Amino acid sequence: MKKTFTGLFILAALLPSTGLHAANIVCSADTVVTMDCCVDTTAKSKNDPYLKTIKEGGSVREGLFTVRHIKNDWYLEIPDSLLGRMMLAVTRFASVPQEFKMVTGEEVNRSAVYFEQYGDKTIFLREYVQSQYAKPENRIAISLKQSTTDPIVWKFDVIGRNPETHAQLINITKWLMGENKVTNFSSSDRTILGIGSVQSDRTFIDTIKTYPINVEIASLRTYGMSSGRVPAAKTGAATLSLNTSLVLLPREPMQPRYADERVGYFNSKITEFSDDETSNHEAIIMRYRLEPKDPAAYKAGKLVEPKKQIVFYIDPATPKKWAKYLKLGIEDWQKAFEEAGFKNAIVAKDWPKNDSTMSIDDARFSVLRYLPSETENAYGPRIVDPRSGEIIEAHICWYHNVMNLVKKWYMVQCGPLDKRAQKMDFSDELMGQLIRFVSSHEVGHSLGLRHNMIASQATPVEKLRDKAWVEKYGHTASIMDYARFNYVAQPEDKISEKGLFPRINDYDKWAIKWGYQYRPEFKDPAKEKKVLRAETTKVLTGNRRLWWCGDEGKGRDPRSQSEDLGDNQMRANDYGLKNLQRVMAHIEEWTAQPDGQYDDLSFIHRAVRSQYQRYVNHVQKYLFSKYVNNAPGEKPYDIVPRDLQREAVDWLSRNVMEAPMWLYPKSVVSKLGVDYADEIRNRQQTLIAMLLSPNAISNLMGDQFISDKAYPVEEYFDDIFGMVWKPLTDKDEEQNSFRRLQQRSYVDFLGVALNGGSGADGTNTSLATRSDAILYIAQHLDKVENYLQNVSQQQSALNALHYKDLLLRVKKIRERHESGK
Repeated sequence: MKKTFTGLFILAALLPSTGLHAANIVCSADTVVTMDCCVDTTAKSKNDPYLKTIKEGGSVREGLFTVRHIKNDWYLEIPDSLLGRMMLAVTRFASVPQEFKMVTGEEVNRSAVYFEQYGDKTIFLREYVQSQYAKPENRIAISLKQSTTDPIVWKFDVIGRNPETHAQLINITKWLMGENKVTNFSSSDRTILGIGSVQSDRTFIDTIKTYPINVEIASLRTYGMSSGRVPAAKTGAATLSLNTSLVLLPREPMQPRYADERVGYFNSKITEFSDDETSNHEAIIMRYRLEPKDPAAYKAGKLVEPKKQIVFYIDPATPKKWAKYLKLGIEDWQKAFEEAGFKNAIVAKDWPKNDSTMSIDDARFSVLRYLPSETENAYGPRIVDPRSGEIIEAHICWYHNVMNLVKKWYMVQCGPLDKRAQKMDFSDELMGQLIRFVSSHEVGHSLGLRHNMIASQATPVEKLRDKAWVEKYGHTASIMDYARFNYVAQPEDKISEKGLFPRINDYDKWAIKWGYQYRPEFKDPAKEKKVLRAETTKVLTGNRRLWWCGDEGKGRDPRSQSEDLGDNQMRANDYGLKNLQRVMAHIEEWTAQPDGQYDDLSFIHRAVRSQYQRYVNHVQKYLFSKYVNNAPGEKPYDIVPRDLQREAVDWLSRNVMEAPMWLYPKSVVSKLGVDYADEIRNRQQTLIAMLLSPNAISNLMGDQFISDKAYPVEEYFDDIFGMVWKPLTDKDEEQNSFRRLQQRSYVDFLGVALNGGSGADGTNTSLATRSDAILYIAQHLDKVENYLQNVSQQQSALNALHYKDLLLRVKKIRERHESGK
């Protein structure tokens, strides 16, 4: 039987039994080696599809794949060794039309994909979407493998094989130029952005570069656009540039670490099957792969450098004066990694100049991107191996106008405490330090950490005014909290920025230690989880500074809120209001513009009003709420005690129902044209709707059956009655006007609650009105009616008409209720 080999081979190496020496038979790439002789294949090459294709010339680049550009088409040569290898496909904006809703650097799409052979002439591109696993040693793994399959997202025809490398040549032009799931927009993004179908006659592949572990594809794409979305849409289309990275994932995935609900990591859900147990639902946390260079020294408790550092590069478009502060924000995390046993684990570097081997869109490199956007935000997405949770790369997207955000927050929260913040132009040093803490927060996300909104609750309110304490321990236990600045501190406390700014703190160090500690003794993530849970329980017991219970919105727990401080929002926000009043006393001075314009005054006045509304929202959340606990020794759920809820009602009475006229000085509103009366009325009416919601009353009733700390419904009604039904005096007619509207709203919302329908808070009351809440509401209406009858004869003419009108409203409510209509 004759054997044939194509390429550059030494026959003796393949056929040792022949006894031939290597020097005797060496053939060129155009030679077929046989047992008989060397045969010239020039004639055959004319019919070889591979050779016929590359004969056209064009360019060729070597890397992860061999990339060929021949005439108008692009080709990949796929070696057999990469068939079945997992890759991440990550597409980002390289440039966008003006006023587009997304900006350069933001992510368009990402998928885990792999190439798969199907017969001799076809290669599939499949998307890896599996979330069910079984260990190979389990027999159920066979069944699981047979019963699940990944979707085919594209089919490529094999043109032929490279006679030297045996790699298969495919044409990827149609895939990249057309509509496809991997490199294109999702259907939801298309709706949001107003993007239609791709316009193939105006879509081009600019270039494809290949590196050792990745391929970078730059394309110019034109889409149909909905009218009016962006200026470019007037032409019916928008053109944008995209960069797609295909990044090879490790052949052997990092061992996953299973999540613990008491430590806040981003994670991906999986289901694990085994022969011995029922299916088990787990979650794999997202983290970088950190392994010590010297495992023995690490095990001995010494700080050891990792085999591979976490490196963040600074976008060369970043203004030079801010780059150093962004780098400090990144490297502030070094002390957290020291808790996990690593030194110099994370570093920041300037993007190298004139290095042709690096691309800022290359998914091998983590970059802090500086984006020219008016958006006041920053965020830190991660690219993750779905099999293990390993973070391969992260892009921190920093919008230029995030500086506006921190400037207004710092002025309205700490302006009375820091003279540097008593003018619109902050010094570079102050602005740099503000940038630094935002950088640290976003890096935390890129490392895998979620928000920790409950962290600030671990600090007693009065400690926030204790200079020595707060400068040593900080005003919140986590940089991952939204606890911007210490607005509780008062000017007389003389607290420096060490006690005003957030910092990487106790929780952050603990969370990094938990997620990144190197535990090679565990070869099974399930066994590791069991040990880690026991260790975590021991560490967390009695230590609220390490507590995490979920992002904001975990139930209605008032301790887990954004932008709050301390363990009691009523006391904390009383201090916050004092500082806001100080800001308002100087707002015109601090925002003065030499040209007589009031842009800065308007900007800061909106910020002050927004801060005031945050305080209101913080306090409202104490009503009808429950605590959600997951710390050792805590009840999973508990009600907010009566005394705290009563304190919240009192705060709202003093600061909302008593119109906050200090927020709207005439000299300010007259310059800005603010409709303060409408703003106050809307705020008061919204609060009354919430207070009288039948669902809220039902919640209070339910609390009475499960806890002796509950807020009794009768007492609650007495307290909110006292908020609204205060005497109308002749001393302040403006306050009287607000009170009359409050009282009309109060009666009207009692009617809505009693007779069903939807209140101003949007709540459907139909279910709640079938409960005993309706009885309490009817009883309370009696109290309101009695009050109106007693005071209606003792008022001025206008107030007497007001009470007469209210009695008529009550009568109509009763008639409708009694008729059942």
